[in-house]
Amino acid sequence: MSAIKVDDYDVAVIGGGHAGCEAALASARQGFKTAIFVINLDSIAFLACNPSIGGTSKGHLVREIDALGGEMAVNADKSFIQSRMLNISKGPAVHSLRVQADKQRYHNEMKRVLENTNGLDIIQAEVTDILEKNCAVCGIRTAMGEEYGARAVVLATGVYMQSQIIIGEYRAETGPNGFPRATGISKSLADLGFELRRFKTGTPARVNKNSVDFSKLEPQYGDAEIIPFSFLNDRIDIQQDCCWMGYTNETTHQIIRDNIHRSPLYSGMIKGIGPRYCPSIEDKVMRFADRKAHQFFLEPEGRYTDEMYVQGISSSLPVDVQREFYHSIRGLENVKIMRYAYAIEYDCLNPVELKLSLETKRLAGFFTCGQINGSSGYEEAAAQGIIAGINAAQYLKGAEPLIVARNEGYVGVLIDDLVTKGTNEPYRMMTSRAEYRLLLRQDNADERLTQYGRNVGLVSDARYDAFMFKKEQIEKEKARLENTVVNPTNEFNQMIEELGTSAAKKTMTLAELLKRPELCYSDIAGMFPPEEALSRQAAQTVEIDIKYSGYIEKQNKQAGRMMSMEDIRLSENIDYENISGLRLEARQKLAKIRPLTMGQAMRISGVSPSDISVLLIYLKQHSD
Repeated sequence: MSAIKVDDYDVAVIGGGHAGCEAALASARQGFKTAIFVINLDSIAFLACNPSIGGTSKGHLVREIDALGGEMAVNADKSFIQSRMLNISKGPAVHSLRVQADKQRYHNEMKRVLENTNGLDIIQAEVTDILEKNCAVCGIRTAMGEEYGARAVVLATGVYMQSQIIIGEYRAETGPNGFPRATGISKSLADLGFELRRFKTGTPARVNKNSVDFSKLEPQYGDAEIIPFSFLNDRIDIQQDCCWMGYTNETTHQIIRDNIHRSPLYSGMIKGIGPRYCPSIEDKVMRFADRKAHQFFLEPEGRYTDEMYVQGISSSLPVDVQREFYHSIRGLENVKIMRYAYAIEYDCLNPVELKLSLETKRLAGFFTCGQINGSSGYEEAAAQGIIAGINAAQYLKGAEPLIVARNEGYVGVLIDDLVTKGTNEPYRMMTSRAEYRLLLRQDNADERLTQYGRNVGLVSDARYDAFMFKKEQIEKEKARLENTVVNPTNEFNQMIEELGTSAAKKTMTLAELLKRPELCYSDIAGMFPPEEALSRQAAQTVEIDIKYSGYIEKQNKQAGRMMSMEDIRLSENIDYENISGLRLEARQKLAKIRPLTMGQAMRISGVSPSDISVLLIYLKQHSD
């Protein structure tokens, strides 16, 4: 087929999932002529698995995307039908917001935003080739033979590259939910020299809620006080839908064990590597043989559908086995399956081939983001997407890329982990991966990252003014609490004893009073109100900053020591093979990843402290 030259763009984004949407919006909003190519327009921002946004650590990523000027949090606030703050019994570092979204509305709202963004074209077409010239991208080609010039390209194909749906012995060459798969792009990437890998993920069945006996399940209600995702919203009030919790049982597990030989996971039919932290029900049953039951949740797919998502029971077993084991579960005895559970295999890239900017080392101006980089989850994809979109624009400006450090954001931890350490399975963000998680709370994401969004042009004047007002509120109120002294009078002691704390024996500041575990900021503000009431967001940050000030100071010092290693730059042209004293494994890993800083080198698996010492000596010897 002869090529047909159609148009030229500054940035071409391939894929309209959560990564692609954020990337396209980020580049277009910075004034660059952008096109987003999608195999099917109905798949834009499609919630292919769980119709939810956020969760443990993922909620942090959504807040960070919002602080940078992205769209996911705003869209979640428009379309959610239930909201819950997770881990509230634990410390504020791990509090994470999670919402149940209306799947169709989420898609519709994001598509509408894309359609109404100046300088952004949406094109339904399958991209089959990445075009390059002189080791840099110069455009893309579609399956219909159309060629589009592009000075930068962002690849965000999700799980669509050479994807296959697998249910028992049945295979279908398709993407999620029956959408067409991307068939040509894998070969183009391989021809360009990229290493392709095969990963796998899966999803549970969708069932008709009218066939569920909810009297046998436990209701899971949303929070009485709804806390929005976006910093643009301080309050949202809606009627929330209910979710439900239940358990599998020994009969369920026996059905699975009796048919495990028919599972493509255990027969060897599935070759791709699946996510460790989101196993299928057959994996759970076989790996945790002593467990009598496994928890699951029934969650509505939207306000105007009877489909419900069975979270916790993903599977790739044959359909007859699925029917049998679902019907063995209390409350689901007569359930009608509307969509069967399935596994999906797909091609992805090795993320160690990327720079921290998400630009590929092999091809200038070519960025990749999302599940193609070996991650899992909508939030991980969207976080990479906004960084890739920002840096595609920075590349075109000839400016330094935006690289978020590990002590500045979960998005920095996510990208650094992928690029520096690589991954042999779908990577999932977790709070335990962040060594400075008390600094990276979801309540202060705007304080950490809004300035970056402002610097690249994604934060409007109105939003920035609101951010600065909140910041000023926080600083002013913290100063008031730290400088206001109260005496242990009888009247004062009576007030605080009524709030459940012991009487004061000496003079103290309001900040010292707030550090008492029995008291919260609203208690202090009720007794000693500020001149102007704080917003909910500002009050929350003031309380956490003061109550945990000692721990925060300690983590800031730790981060400072680590950042001193980040300040030691490493040239991309170092010949690691000829540095005497480096172990063979370290030479190979350093040569492959080519870290930008000594801090990044320290985090590479296989590089030991003694190797770092050798590198420091080498740098000192070659500093002149």
